[in-house]
Parts: sequence; structure tokens; C-alpha cells
Amino acid sequence: MGIWRELRKNKWLYAMTLPVVVYVFTFSYVPMTAHLLAFKQFIPVKGVWGSEWVGLDNLRFFFTGPDWLGVTVNTIYLNLLFMVAGTVMSLCIALLLNEIRHAYFKKVTQSLVILPHFISIVVVNLMVLNFFNGQDGMINRMLGQLGFDPVYWFQTPAVWPSLLTLIFVWKGAGWGSIIYLATLTGFSEEYYESARIDGASRLRQIWHITLPLLRPTIIVLTLLALGRIFYGDFGLIYGIIGDNSLLFDSTDVIDTYTYRSLRSTNMNSYSNAAAVALFQSVMGLLTILFFNWVVRRVDHDSKLF
Repeated sequence: MGIWRELRKNKWLYAMTLPVVVYVFTFSYVPMTAHLLAFKQFIPVKGVWGSEWVGLDNLRFFFTGPDWLGVTVNTIYLNLLFMVAGTVMSLCIALLLNEIRHAYFKKVTQSLVILPHFISIVVVNLMVLNFFNGQDGMINRMLGQLGFDPVYWFQTPAVWPSLLTLIFVWKGAGWGSIIYLATLTGFSEEYYESARIDGASRLRQIWHITLPLLRPTIIVLTLLALGRIFYGDFGLIYGIIGDNSLLFDSTDVIDTYTYRSLRSTNMNSYSNAAAVALFQSVMGLLTILFFNWVVRRVDHDSKLF
């Protein structure tokens, strides 16, 4: 009775949420039925239900390969770099934008830092190629003019975790700062007025007021990012690295490894890809459950659920 009473009382509010509910159900929950392919030898002409059940056989092509552990470690490592660097830079950008008092300059600056997010990943990949490509790359030309030897970037795997992190932060940190900036605008000015009366500098106000108030937002966004820690940024990594085997040791992630494996092996490719996607989803779920449990023990009010 309580549910129906609530629906009747706020029927128009729930009606406004209906398009979002339909969208999420259609594009987030319905596609989850495709996980059935992970347990079948999918044949398109037979359909999902007509294909033969094969249990966990589809995961063998991934876990019996010699590189599955390496690509899993690379995926986690790169995502941790992306997550930490992206969070720190997004926070810094939001804090700096929040300190700008001139409204027009603030809008222009915010537009400029958000702009890289809207640049196509294909264009970004071409930019990276022009910057770091062999002797003709812009970076090596600058090094040559300064009297330094060129660096063969696409033959040096050790530098690419840092370079990919730099590219990721450049493209996404400005966009990621929007949520932090929106949260900052909701803080009561009374906290800062009291701090100024006590003689606190702007840095001390940020350290003792702003960051503690931002902590729940940081925790929630971090937990959501941890849910995708087993998913590599395929567009960024494969677009730049491609099939350059010299860089696989430090840049090959689950998504790129699976793509190359399925591209060279056409038999049962749908089911194999679904099995790897299921593995990534399950591991992501376990990760977010574990860290949410940790947050609940440390700071109960900041937990995700």
C-alpha cells in the first residue's frame, strides 16, 4: 500500500523519470542477456537459444594462452594510473576554476579545458603519431634542435604507460572536473567566512574545508571507476599502439589482446568475446563490492550502497 500511495502522490515526478528508466533498461539490462553466449557455441543461423551449450569452454582460449596474466596486469596497472592521475588533475582543475572570480574568464577557461573531451579519438591518435613518430615527429625534431639524440618512442615500451596516462589526462581531466566543480558550488559560504575570520589562507581553506567536503564525491566516483578497472580503453590504446608487438609488454590490455585473438581466429569468435566480457564484468563487480565494503568499514557515510 505504501508503494502505491507514493506513486499516486508523486505520479508526475515518476513519470518524468520514466524515459530514463526505459533507456537504462533497454541499453544496460537487456544487453546483459548476451552473456549467455559465453556458455554457448554460438552459430548465428541457430540463434542464441538454438546454439549448443558448452559450459566454460569459451574461456579456455583466453586462460590457456601464454599472455592472459600479463594483459590482465597491464589492464589493472594502466587503469590505476588513469584513475589516480585523472582524479588528481580533475580535482586540481575544479579547485582552480572555483578560485576564478571573473565570470567571463572563468567560462572561457572552463570551455578550453573541456574542449579536448570532444576531440575525436582518431584525431588524438593522429596527433600522437605526429608528435612521437620516429625522426619526423615533432618531439624528436625539438630534441634534435637542442642537440639531443632522438628517442624512438614506438620501440620503447617502458615510456608508454606514462605517455598514455598523459594523453588520457589531457583528454578527460577537464570533462571530469565538471562534477567536482558542480559539487563545489553547493558548499555553504559560511564555512569559508568563518575560516577567513580565523585568518585561514586560501590553501588552508582548501585543505581543511573544501577537500573534506569533496571526499564523498571523490569516493563515489572512484568506486564507479573501480567497477571498470578490468576494461581497457580500447580506442585510445589500440588507436595509438595498433599491432606494434614491440610495445605489447607494457600496453597490451584484455580488450586489445582479445580483439587480435578473435581477428585471427574466426571460429566461435562471438562466444569467446562474450566469455571475456563476462570475465571482465564479474571481476569488476567483485572489485567494486570489495572496495565498497572497505569504505563502509572506514567511512560508513561515504559508501556507494
